[in-house]
Amino acid sequence: MNDTVADRLLRWFDQHGRKDLPWQQAGADGQRDAYRVWLSEVMLQQTQVATVIPYFQRFVEALPTLGDLAAADEDVVLALWSGLGYYRRARFLHQAAQRCVAAHGGALPRDIDALCSLPGIGRSTAGAILAQAHGLRLPILDGNVKRVLTRYHGIHGDPGQSAIERTLWQLAESHTPAARVADYTQAIMDLGATVCVRSQPRCAECPLQSDCVAHRDGLTAQLPTPKPGKRQPVRSTLMLVLRDERGRVLLERRGPQGVWSGLWSLPEAADPDAAWRLAQQLADVDDAQPLPPFTHVFSHYKLSVEPLLFDRASARDGIADQPLQRWCDRAAYAALGLPAPVRVLLQNLQADHEESP
Repeated sequence: MNDTVADRLLRWFDQHGRKDLPWQQAGADGQRDAYRVWLSEVMLQQTQVATVIPYFQRFVEALPTLGDLAAADEDVVLALWSGLGYYRRARFLHQAAQRCVAAHGGALPRDIDALCSLPGIGRSTAGAILAQAHGLRLPILDGNVKRVLTRYHGIHGDPGQSAIERTLWQLAESHTPAARVADYTQAIMDLGATVCVRSQPRCAECPLQSDCVAHRDGLTAQLPTPKPGKRQPVRSTLMLVLRDERGRVLLERRGPQGVWSGLWSLPEAADPDAAWRLAQQLADVDDAQPLPPFTHVFSHYKLSVEPLLFDRASARDGIADQPLQRWCDRAAYAALGLPAPVRVLLQNLQADHEESP
């Protein structure tokens, strides 16, 4: 009897796989909710399961259906997403839900081409949704699966290169079984996330190690072939924390382009002189107090932030009438989509303000 990759993965999954994740719950019809599966797949891009679970639960509690997501204000969506990063994912999620309402009867389409045409849904995400929600035989190829397949088959070269990725898709297709597709999909993702990990993989626990090329040839540290390293550039900015006597902070919505696009954040300046000029345009200010600097790491660069606190600032007339600027107390900014480091900065500042006499 031919003991296939799928056979071994499914046996391993039955003993060790993750079966109680909140998006795996089946409804009365025995099927998983495609909306919940989709949401989890988008959240899990660039983010680990343990981090995603509380965000997922909070999100579906606030927006339990695709229709609720489509009808929600973007600020609500971004506030629920705040802290997960890569905010374009949240915007695409929101836009895709609205398109589903407009063109697909308020549900995610079951056709893979139609699903892939929605914002933020690529071939692997579409395959994962349809396999897990509907049991359709479709392969996936996320980062974990790429790592498993490159090691198992001994494939050298950057997995992101088109020729190698094409080979990996063919292998992913060949290993995907006709039955128990949802379990298999979860199994190969789990194997990459918990056993065939990037550094120091636990090969002794792997159901595929008996004929894994990387294990046989001592190549687990070399495969997948890493991309050539690039030194991350560092950018610098000053963030202005304008706080009035009521403890409100002036926030502004960022533009549609660039980092944190569309989120509410703090005004920024390139240098101290520019910071003072901007602060005086926005409010009546007397003094500035430097706050502890911090560095936020993005995928392609590091952002060095120097916050400046302008305390007891007096709001200028007209600011309240500006759609892209507003004075916000703690309750107000808690309901807005804020970049995670800005939210942490404001929370720490609020705690210090409440503790001061």
